[in-house]
Amino acid sequence: MKPKISIITVNYNNLEGLKKTVESVKNQSFTDFEYLIIDGASSDGSASFIVENETLFDYWVSEPDSGVYQAMNKGIEKANGEYLLFLNSGDHFVDQKAVERYHHNIQDFDLIYFDLKVIENNKPFVKSYPDELSFSYFVEDTLPHPATFIKREAFLKTNVYKEDFKIVSDWKFFIDAVCKYNLSYKRIAETLSVFYIGGLSSNPKNQSIKFKEKESVLYGDYGIYMNDIQEVVTYKKILNNLRQSRIINLMVKLRFLNKF
Repeated sequence: MKPKISIITVNYNNLEGLKKTVESVKNQSFTDFEYLIIDGASSDGSASFIVENETLFDYWVSEPDSGVYQAMNKGIEKANGEYLLFLNSGDHFVDQKAVERYHHNIQDFDLIYFDLKVIENNKPFVKSYPDELSFSYFVEDTLPHPATFIKREAFLKTNVYKEDFKIVSDWKFFIDAVCKYNLSYKRIAETLSVFYIGGLSSNPKNQSIKFKEKESVLYGDYGIYMNDIQEVVTYKKILNNLRQSRIINLMVKLRFLNKF
């Protein structure tokens, strides 16, 4: 019988992050899932750690690859689960009962996404995601791959990750899935996973690469929409400012605030 969930961890020379992720997965109170490790021939001891703990994994490999997205595609190819979750090295579940609490929500939709606890400079905050997704949303943001279950069949309806991108191929998959292929989705307003800022996409040195990759998708695949997007974004900001002004005026009338 095929598992309902496959958890995939991609790693390259991040032994401490890998240990943290594996520890989180193996300590889950609900364990009826498949666990795969895709390592890019790490030279920092990760491969030895994987071999020493191979009984924890349903599948593992340590071999050269062209980058994180080829590794993720390898995971898709080998996974047997109906739904896939990419919990890459360094990421971990919010606690030991995360999968137990939410596994019953993983059904019916192509994309099922949760909120994400983010830690930046040892300061945590929860990043929430909207119930309704739109093209204008994806122009500015994306979904969290450590907190998004993707139906395996979704990759047959769309495409797997673009391997010649270095940073935004997961964003490209999500914008294509929702805006081009009209895949179904659902938000669960709970926190599933923890992500530490400091990877490729958040490194300031890589911002120019990130911008160029996003630009090639937006103006290459969605050029007809980009003509209007600035107007939409501006309109949203005006509406938000109006709402804030109305709230301030109301508070002044109720004497919660003094006039300037």
